[in-house]
Amino acid sequence: MKLAYLVNSYPLPSQTFIRREIHALERMGWQVHRFAMRSAHAALVEAADIAEDSRTEHLLEHGLFRLIRSAMPFALRRPGAAWRSLRLALKCGANGAGGAPGTGGRLRHLVYWIEGAEVARRCHLARLPHIHAHFGTNSTTVAMLAAEIGGLGFSFTTHGPEEFDAPRAHNLGEKAARADFSVAISSFGRSQLCRWAGVQDWPTIEVVHCGIETWRFPEPAPMRDTGPRRLVAIGRMSEQKGFPLLIEAMTRVKTDLPDLRLTLIGEGELRPMIESQIRAAGLEDRITLTGWLDEAGVRDELARAHALVLPSFAEGLPMVLMEAFAAGRPAIASAIAGIPELVTPGTGWLVPAGDADALADAMRGFAAVPVGVLARMGREARADVFARHDINIEAAKLARHFRAAMRLPAEGQDPVSDHG
Repeated sequence: MKLAYLVNSYPLPSQTFIRREIHALERMGWQVHRFAMRSAHAALVEAADIAEDSRTEHLLEHGLFRLIRSAMPFALRRPGAAWRSLRLALKCGANGAGGAPGTGGRLRHLVYWIEGAEVARRCHLARLPHIHAHFGTNSTTVAMLAAEIGGLGFSFTTHGPEEFDAPRAHNLGEKAARADFSVAISSFGRSQLCRWAGVQDWPTIEVVHCGIETWRFPEPAPMRDTGPRRLVAIGRMSEQKGFPLLIEAMTRVKTDLPDLRLTLIGEGELRPMIESQIRAAGLEDRITLTGWLDEAGVRDELARAHALVLPSFAEGLPMVLMEAFAAGRPAIASAIAGIPELVTPGTGWLVPAGDADALADAMRGFAAVPVGVLARMGREARADVFARHDINIEAAKLARHFRAAMRLPAEGQDPVSDHG
């Protein structure tokens, strides 16, 4: 019950779902060796992420040339497998040339091949028979090449939207065909993998949701039934999150909803533009920008809010939505990707992505609902996310797939009697 996890940069503040998944597997008795190409130590503030960083082997920590010196002897001792892996890297590089960021052409894929040889070498030394990669981008490319060189099993989890923005450049079909199994975090995500995988590979594409640690979400604080109605938005200030559209919608309800307040948590390249929008609309007294907050700060803001608002243009299935539901808060969210699998009429409002008028109308609908009804919606949202996204349940699903891929006996099964 040993395996490797591989992520390009790990840990990151935005990847707590991977840490939760690994920890859940370890509670079940799995030994998980963390590999990453790079560390983001300077960006880490949570003690749990800092501890996770110390447990992760960062392969490029000492530079690419040192990696080459360590990986090449291993590859040369396996000339047939190394040559097959190299041809695969060059083939994938031809598809990636001129593609999305992080795909790269053949030269970039030669670097991935070297990284794959080093991952394979380390897996052999640590007796790790299987590699699981998160994100169907370059981390899965490295895992696939490592599996070919080292005779290892591999699998991967896709999240979206990056993988589905450039599926050919990321060679999703090739990866799904070669993997022991592949994972999507929603049914929508599975449908996108099915688009690019061969029909014969569809049975190996599984749905395993990202999970929350339910015990970290105590009974929600009561919603305030006096004072302004409060919305909270959480995410990176980038194009795909749609925050400029949210400011536009707030401008449209400025006159008829004078008591509506918005707290926007996050940082990013669009912050100066968003600040300018807020000033131009005269909304400085209604919209608060907090910058990034730690997990405790986010929980505090959710406790003060009446609902989450998520105006995204592209998503997988956002963790902030799960966490808002766990905190007993309904949501106003774009009807994209996996979001409609969680947000229902009983737990929030779905709006067409990119439609400021529809978003403003949803805000008006939210403001008109009594606090008692919002609280009831929050309770239903909490029950739904606890049933659907409990990390222990989801990790157990993943563990069953690992066992099948590694031909381990099912949990609780006698390995001797299992073989007759």
